[in-house]
Amino acid sequence: MRRYYLGMIGDAIQHNSENICCSRMKFNAAGMSSTPDETTPVPLCFMMNGSCTRTLHPFGVQLAIYVVCAIGVLITIMGNLLVMISIFHFKILHTPTNFLLLSLALADLLLGLTVLPFSTIRSVESCWYFGDDFCRLHTFLDTVFCLTSIFHLCFISVDRHSAICDPLLYPTKFTLRVACIYITLGWGVPVVYTSIFLYSKGIEEELGQFLQDLPCIGSCQLLYNKLWGWINFPVFFFPCLITIGLYIKIFIVATRQAKLIRNMNKKPRRSKHQTGAAKRERKAAKTLGIAVGIYLFCWLPFTIDTMVDSLLDFITPPVVFDVLIWFAYFNSACNPLIYVFSYRWFRKAVKLILTCQAFSTRTSAIDLYQEE
Repeated sequence: MRRYYLGMIGDAIQHNSENICCSRMKFNAAGMSSTPDETTPVPLCFMMNGSCTRTLHPFGVQLAIYVVCAIGVLITIMGNLLVMISIFHFKILHTPTNFLLLSLALADLLLGLTVLPFSTIRSVESCWYFGDDFCRLHTFLDTVFCLTSIFHLCFISVDRHSAICDPLLYPTKFTLRVACIYITLGWGVPVVYTSIFLYSKGIEEELGQFLQDLPCIGSCQLLYNKLWGWINFPVFFFPCLITIGLYIKIFIVATRQAKLIRNMNKKPRRSKHQTGAAKRERKAAKTLGIAVGIYLFCWLPFTIDTMVDSLLDFITPPVVFDVLIWFAYFNSACNPLIYVFSYRWFRKAVKLILTCQAFSTRTSAIDLYQEE
């Protein structure tokens, strides 16, 4: 959920802003008022009354921020693109679970393509230069993709719970049809929820009554208030709580199963195929558990800050807020890195893709799970 939204909210705000004396009060990029030095010109986002002030960084600092953000965006795009190509191309990866991973990678990829480049410019320049309509669209896409990620992680935890705790019925319970239903819900619920809150005139007017500060022009500031912050908190963390609860149970059951498998491996009738399949299921559960843990680690500081900040009249400095939101953004780059270090099949798939061998139709039937 964003703190940014429509710094230029139409003629009404522009009319009000004309009544503000720029020499007495300016608004910074976070919408908070400050009193500048009367003898020092204050840099503005736009040369007009009511404009946000612009935070000027030394060229070296700006360049460093751009480079770090660009690397993060590149890793997000390329990493998730490799995940999508791998699952699309190799037939052995066409499973319900991997289709959920594919949809998750798509959300992270679209975040990197459509949201992060503009967020980079906004963070470095401390101004929004892309207009009202795109500000609303940017906020919409940002919120949808972030919510879609947590919903998919929740559904993936349901899948892993079924695979580990009920392995005999798992093939009949979690089918391709069920995965498609989860994917539809994972995208549909965030789109509907975000559309209601960002494109409903009635709700926008109601939320506007809680505003304490007039948004300055050029901030792309969210109509953020106490009610909004507390509504968004359960939307993010209710799925997370379900996921954590399921993974606790998965961990307990997987530990018990590992002991049984070690005992059964001593018996000659235990097939290598059965042992390998059980190990893959536990490996998948462990890897996705790490992904959920990293998601919480990245998003928890930002979400708690926005909730507490709404109670303390938004005291978080803009620089701190930008650090927290980019820390959350970089979660989208983490999942492919987790797969690289955890999944042998993903490393083999990436090797085939990068060496252009995946362009051959013969490689689509390769068994990526086969030990070399």
